[in-house]
Amino acid sequence: MTGPAQRVFRTEGLTKVYDTGEVQVHALAGVDLELYTGELSVLLGASGSGKSTLLNILGGLDHATDGRVWFRELELTDLPDRALTRYRRDHVGFVFQFYNLVPSLSARENVQLVTDVAPDPMDAAEALEMVGLSHRIDHFPAELSGGEQQRVAIARAIAKRPEVLLCDEPTGALDSKTGVAVLEVLKQINDEFGTTTVVITHNAGIRAMAHRVIRFADGKIAGVEVNETRLAPHDISW
Repeated sequence: MTGPAQRVFRTEGLTKVYDTGEVQVHALAGVDLELYTGELSVLLGASGSGKSTLLNILGGLDHATDGRVWFRELELTDLPDRALTRYRRDHVGFVFQFYNLVPSLSARENVQLVTDVAPDPMDAAEALEMVGLSHRIDHFPAELSGGEQQRVAIARAIAKRPEVLLCDEPTGALDSKTGVAVLEVLKQINDEFGTTTVVITHNAGIRAMAHRVIRFADGKIAGVEVNETRLAPHDISW
C-alpha cells in the first residue's frame, strides 16, 4: 500500500496560521504526509494538535497558508472556491462529531441532499440499509438516537460513492457501545468498497483498527505506526 501509483493524498511543508489579531496560531507547522488508496488511517493527538485543520485542507474546506497539497494528480493548493466545491462534491465524503442533519427532513431526505447533486450516487435507501437503518428510513433526527443519527450522517457521506471518507471525531459524542457500532460501519465501508478512510480521534484505543496511525503534536507529525495486526472495533479497549 506504499507505491506512488496508489497514493491518494500528498502534502509538502503544509502550514496553516490563524491570525487572531494580536496572536498568530500555528495550527500546522510544516506537515509532510502521504495517504494511500484503500487505507484506513487514524490521526491521533490532543485537541489543538492540528488534526482537524489538516482534514479540512485535505477535504477542500480550507486553504493552507503555505506548502502544497495534492489529491492524486490534482493539486488543491491554489484551486479557486468553485473548483474546490466540485472536488468535494465528486470525491470526498465527510463525517463530523456532530451529525449536521436537517431536523425537518427524514433520514431518507437527509441522505437525498447528497444523492440529488452527486454524479453517480447510490439510492438513499441502499445507503441507509448499509448502515443498518432500513427500519428507520422515514424517521426524523429527533426520533433517532445519537448513534442512529451518526449512521445517517455516514449514509449521507457514502451515498455519493466518494473515493475518500474524512471523519472528524465520529465517535466523540457517543458512548462506547454506540461508538463501536459506528466504527464497525466505517470498517465495513473501508473493507467492502476500498474507500480511503481517515479517522480523527483523541481516543488512543481506536488506533488498533487502523492500517496506519499518524500521531500529531503541536501542528506536526510526531510519529507514524503501522499495525501489522488490526483489531476489530468490538475488540478495542475503549
